[in-house]
Amino acid sequence: MKYKFSVAPMMDWTDRHCRVFHRLMSRRARLYTEMLTTGAVIHGDRARLLGFDTSEHPVALQLGGSDPRDLATAARIGEDFGYDEINLNVGCPSDRVKDGRFGACLMAEPALVAEGVAAMKRAVKIPVTVKCRIGIDDQDPETALDTLARGVIAAGADALVVHARKAWLNGLSPKENRDIPPLDYDRVYRLKATLPDVPIIINGGITSIAEAKQHLAHVDGVMLGRAAYQEPWRLLSVDSELFGETSPHAAMKDVFAAMLPYIERQLAEGTRLHSITRHFVGAFHGVPGARAFRRHLAENGVRPGAGIDVLRDAIARVDDRAPASVAA
Repeated sequence: MKYKFSVAPMMDWTDRHCRVFHRLMSRRARLYTEMLTTGAVIHGDRARLLGFDTSEHPVALQLGGSDPRDLATAARIGEDFGYDEINLNVGCPSDRVKDGRFGACLMAEPALVAEGVAAMKRAVKIPVTVKCRIGIDDQDPETALDTLARGVIAAGADALVVHARKAWLNGLSPKENRDIPPLDYDRVYRLKATLPDVPIIINGGITSIAEAKQHLAHVDGVMLGRAAYQEPWRLLSVDSELFGETSPHAAMKDVFAAMLPYIERQLAEGTRLHSITRHFVGAFHGVPGARAFRRHLAENGVRPGAGIDVLRDAIARVDDRAPASVAA
């Protein structure tokens, strides 16, 4: 059940402020950090990179890297920071990732990935998971995914998250790799059928909680990416629709009321308002005043010294009588 629903790790998006926002809409969603390289974790400003609010639990740290020793060290650091899971990125297709020998290019080196998983499992007590693609470039997805999956499971991986698309490292940009390669959900379903005792989570192109429910008939969990970020109001129905539990807040304005103390603390520590409010753009989908809300934040939230009143004023532009739809 702990992998039933999660919000995908997304570079430049799922930072600590975004995760606090998402947590206020769902107690049960599993949250993930942006991918952090092992080098950044080991040598960088750990408090800035790894710090998170206690309200975020359960929250997983996603690592990018391929050296088993570095992965073990970074995983141990993450565990010491209090993360609930370590996830290895074997799916990101960017050039920077490829040059650094991590991300999707590792689909071509399943034995090395398995070695990294084994090293992390020896280093930490928390779950170690892997997020991958169904294959890269000219690989046969039947062989490539099976080989990687069986290797990491044998090495001790606790769950496998599969983005149900190939990644084309030659010829497509990272953005194009999120849309152009066709989705093959059936390939992930077949993997689950061959690994009945392993938690298999599906990711890629899922746009609603209704779609998530359909996938859950075939796999153990669903990971929502861009839909969760660009239309965060969808998360308001996760707990009720997928877990049969009461949502933390009934409407988006209630979420913002609960978020204000966190924002005030962050502003007092020197965080810029826009660093937080940039995650709110899609909050009031289809509600009268949503455009005025976005415009007010865009024009005023970026100003030096912008304070909490900017957000309050933006929220006031939204019509209370027409709460955001939380339809699946």
